[in-house]
Amino acid sequence: MFSPRAFNRPIVAHVLAMITFAAVLSGCAEEKAETKETIRPVKVVEIVGTGEARRLDYAGVVRARTEMNLGFRVGGKITERLVNVGDRVKPGDLLARLDPTDYQLAVRSAEATLFAAEKQVQTTSLTKERAAQLFTKSFSSKAELDQAALLYDQAISTRDAAASSLSQAKNQVAYADLKSDQSGIVTAINADVGQVVGTGTPVVTVAIDGEKEIEVAVPELDIAEFKPGKAVKARFWSNDMLALGGHVREVSGSADRQSRTFSVRISLTNDPRILLGMTATVETTAANSETLVSIPLSALAQKDGKDIVWVVDRSASTVHTRPVRLADYAGDQVRVAAGLRPGDLVVAAGTQFMAEDLKVKLPVAQQQSARAETREIVR
Repeated sequence: MFSPRAFNRPIVAHVLAMITFAAVLSGCAEEKAETKETIRPVKVVEIVGTGEARRLDYAGVVRARTEMNLGFRVGGKITERLVNVGDRVKPGDLLARLDPTDYQLAVRSAEATLFAAEKQVQTTSLTKERAAQLFTKSFSSKAELDQAALLYDQAISTRDAAASSLSQAKNQVAYADLKSDQSGIVTAINADVGQVVGTGTPVVTVAIDGEKEIEVAVPELDIAEFKPGKAVKARFWSNDMLALGGHVREVSGSADRQSRTFSVRISLTNDPRILLGMTATVETTAANSETLVSIPLSALAQKDGKDIVWVVDRSASTVHTRPVRLADYAGDQVRVAAGLRPGDLVVAAGTQFMAEDLKVKLPVAQQQSARAETREIVR
């Protein structure tokens, strides 16, 4: 008798075998796919030299070596200002004037006092002569003669004091005129007509003709590099082709309380093209500093809070991390003080896709260089 179960058993077994075989093949394919090695093309930059010393660039302003803040030697109300910013002045030129009325009245008072003192001297002189005649004729005592002589001496002293007061009063009238002591150019006006100023209050600032300087503000991290006498180069924003040599003349002994920077004055060689107030850049290099190499900013990465770069092993075409110590930033470049050597290949872009021992594909030029190095090693 025909049995369906007996007829289907070989077919079922065959189907199961096929399914099992297919599963095994699929697993092998997946395993092969999983073990397939990933090779990522990269853009690299080669460190070709030992780099350069750390540069120090600071912007500053051209100033006169000597500037005078001129003020009146007496106080009062300004009635005239005879100069403007940019005017050239010579010794004796009148810059400004105070109202001299009160000082002129003081002169008249001192003259009257002196006149009275001189009359007193004449009176006591006559008294002294009369006392001397009477004493000679024994009509008066020695004490009376001495008293007359004492009054005369006092009158002389009073007259001399009055003469000094008159001279002082005349000087104050003269001090109501503010005059220049030296040749120069007016750089600032600090008080104007109608303003009441005290003794010594700066009214006009005059830059003295002669040597010019650049004043720059240097942070405390670099102030040790600016010693008096250090040679520097100055470039000027108004003329890219103009570059002058100079040297550090003066370094401030303390930092500014607000900016925490030190004022450094750079003496310049004399050049008529340099004008007061021009903006300049002072350039120099740090003494005995480490040489620096520049890499693109995109090559810089961080790992565990430290700055790193990805360096390519030429022989194995793999990448590895290397910690670096940075010096500073310059536009789209970063300068590295330590961690890189000439000949190193640094991944220049796509650092976020890198992993330790990751296989990479170098550009053609670097591949040829790597093969040449390998042949040299085999020999």
